[in-house]
Amino acid sequence: MTTEMKQIVIKKENAVFWLDKSGCWRNNGGKFRKKKIIDLFHQSIAKDDGGYFLSQVKDNILEKVYFRFEDTALFVFAIIFNNDIIVVLNTGKHLTLNPENLYVMGDNLYVTHENERIKFSERALMQISSIIEEDGDHLVITVNRNRFHIMEKPNNG
Repeated sequence: MTTEMKQIVIKKENAVFWLDKSGCWRNNGGKFRKKKIIDLFHQSIAKDDGGYFLSQVKDNILEKVYFRFEDTALFVFAIIFNNDIIVVLNTGKHLTLNPENLYVMGDNLYVTHENERIKFSERALMQISSIIEEDGDHLVITVNRNRFHIMEKPNNG
C-alpha cells in the first residue's frame, strides 16, 4: 500500500518572496544576496495550471510555493555562441534561439518559447548586442549570415 505524499501549498498572494523585473529574487528585506539560495530558487522554478511555483520535499511533505513576478518568471541569463545561438535560462535550461521569436517591448528584449515569454537580462542583452544592429527604424539580428527583423510590440503597461 502506497501513501500519497501530503502537500502544503502557499498561494502567490501569501508568498513572502517574488521575482522582480530584472530577474532578481526579493522579499520585504530587499534583494536576495546569497548566491546558493538564488541559484536554488531559479533552478526550482516550475509551472502548472496554477502558475509558477517553487517546490521541495521535506519530511515526506511536498511544499509548493506559488510566487509573484513583476514581468516574467523566465529570463535569459547567458548566451552561448556556437553554430546555433544557445540561450541559458535562469532555470538552467538551454534553448536554441529561434531569431524569429525575438521581439522588443519597451526597452527590453524578449523571446517566446512554447508560449512562454522569456526576458533577456541586462547581462544577456550585452552579450547578444554584438549581433544586433539598427536598420533604419528597427532592429535586426544576424544569425548564420541570415538577417532577421526583430518585431516591436506595444508596451502594455
